[in-house]
Amino acid sequence: MAEEVPIGIVTVSDRASRGIYEDLGGPAIRAELGRILTTPWRPVARVIPDEQPVIEAALKELCDVEGCPLVVTTGGTGPALRDVTPEATEAVCDKMMPGFGELMRTVSLKFVPTAILSRQTAGIRGRSLIVNLPGKPSAIADCLQAVFPAIPYCIDLIDGPYLETDPEVCKAFRPKK
Repeated sequence: MAEEVPIGIVTVSDRASRGIYEDLGGPAIRAELGRILTTPWRPVARVIPDEQPVIEAALKELCDVEGCPLVVTTGGTGPALRDVTPEATEAVCDKMMPGFGELMRTVSLKFVPTAILSRQTAGIRGRSLIVNLPGKPSAIADCLQAVFPAIPYCIDLIDGPYLETDPEVCKAFRPKK
């Protein structure tokens, strides 16, 4: 059997990290990735507070130590004072991938006018792609479905593992050779 690909799932939430309420974002990411991916994978999950140094440390650990070719975050992407996930992502990335955030906002605008308040982004750290998703579980599925067709090819381009998707759920795009 093929070795499972580690995929980082980071919930950024003061209240969930303190156990004040249940983390719904991380499980929503896990469920959606379970529907999309056919490649064997395993979640490497973290639930952390909205503190930039803590977010940066978690992203670095998942990319550099855990070897996750994909790290998906939820939470901390709005305009609130404690929302600093995009800043932490930019601080640890070598290259930013603004098209991810642009597409996610476009998709989200079909559902809520406040999507323009979202600051989701994505970036590359070494051989890892980090993608910031919104905090709302229903928006997580919408946004992952929108951007995931490009994710396997992006990971190919940074020398990551070959990720396959269920084409009935999400058809990955790769240029014809």
